Amino acid sequence: MFVDQAKIHVKAGDGGRGCVSFRREKYVPRGGPDGGDGGKGGDVILQADRQRNTLVDFRYIRTFKAPNGAHGQGSLKQGKSGEDLVIKVPVGTVVKDAESGEILADLVEDHQTVVIAKGGRGGRGNARFVSSTHQAPRESEPGVPGEERDLLLELKLLADVGLVGFPNAGKSSLISRISAAKPKIADYPFTTLTPHLGVVKVSETKSFVVADIPGLIEGASQGAGLGFQFLRHIERTKVLVYVIDISGSSGRDPLSDYYALAKELSSYNEELVRRPQVVAGNKIDILIDPSKFEELKRFCSEKEIPFFPISAVTGEGTQELVNYLAKLLN
Repeated sequence: MFVDQAKIHVKAGDGGRGCVSFRREKYVPRGGPDGGDGGKGGDVILQADRQRNTLVDFRYIRTFKAPNGAHGQGSLKQGKSGEDLVIKVPVGTVVKDAESGEILADLVEDHQTVVIAKGGRGGRGNARFVSSTHQAPRESEPGVPGEERDLLLELKLLADVGLVGFPNAGKSSLISRISAAKPKIADYPFTTLTPHLGVVKVSETKSFVVADIPGLIEGASQGAGLGFQFLRHIERTKVLVYVIDISGSSGRDPLSDYYALAKELSSYNEELVRRPQVVAGNKIDILIDPSKFEELKRFCSEKEIPFFPISAVTGEGTQELVNYLAKLLN
């Protein structure tokens, strides 16, 4: 199950209490104070782990608490510090403060860590309060409470190329053609309900990652349909491929589809439409209305947008597309 958003509560460990104690040894009738300090509370740490690809675990466990520090003891023994609590999340997870929306961390590298809640300092024992005028102090300090906060975790897939298009445009067929990814494919809209990643092998030493984003619909940037919740996954991509049905078999107008896609992306994040883009005119093998195809081709030529007529089913034109994307990424 793919889950790309979760809200959790984290609480670092409290510091241990300082100890009030006095030396009680034979032949030392008036032993001085020997109360030790409390131990530090454990931190809460988030760590990126490339073995994980979803936030689904956080649907069932939403509260995380690090251990407290142990209390101080006599004979100047400091309490043991609480162990840090390490929470593993997928690479690509953005960590936000749930109340303010402030971005606290963006974990984009395997094993990257961030201390998200610091453990409290241990309280001082009475041995710390000795002075020239106060030889037998009976005071100590409580431990400092650990930090506590609500977090919003958002997973943004890490891909070089993002495939965007309306439902049934052929994105899933394309990613399965050019990579080893095997998304569900059928001849009806919204077959893809979760993003898919595929590694495209260009040569023995070169490859790039493609993300198939579930089909957008008009109004997706305002939350309509499935598209809005997945648009965040294309924010990290370096190149966008607009996959457009040019066959005319579904009654769609290819050029209108391009404009509508660009509008949705711009409404969500204006920077997306300024990113390098390529248009893949799909279903060239079942072309019904060549005039619509020519119109889109002419538009791309005028706007200097790279255009590739392809068939994700037969493979026609897909190798040329892959070669161009590899060159563009380099």
